[in-house]
Amino acid sequence: MQELTRLLTETGIPFAYDHFAEGESPEPPFITFLIPASDNFSADGFVYLKVDVVHIELYTDEKNPETEAQVEEVLDRHGIFYDKTEVWIEEEKLYEVLWSFERKVTDNGYEEE
Repeated sequence: MQELTRLLTETGIPFAYDHFAEGESPEPPFITFLIPASDNFSADGFVYLKVDVVHIELYTDEKNPETEAQVEEVLDRHGIFYDKTEVWIEEEKLYEVLWSFERKVTDNGYEEE
């Protein structure tokens, strides 16, 4: 988890794991990130390789390619292969850009690419 927070710090955008506390959400743009699942690899009935699925969600009140590029520059610099999707959240009046990727889990956190 420390590796992810260091990575997100490099974006210069406020972030929190999963969500900000009620009433503490900063003005857009901001990021939330979470690890919603794993995609482990098994061998001989055991987890041979632990892999986390990671989601980084950027929220903006208007389409902002420069801010998206800011996030992608950090991901690219760290050699992270990602998929990207986008959705407009009508009830929040926010765009959500989602980058999803997988990271190999090691005893010390994540393996550097």
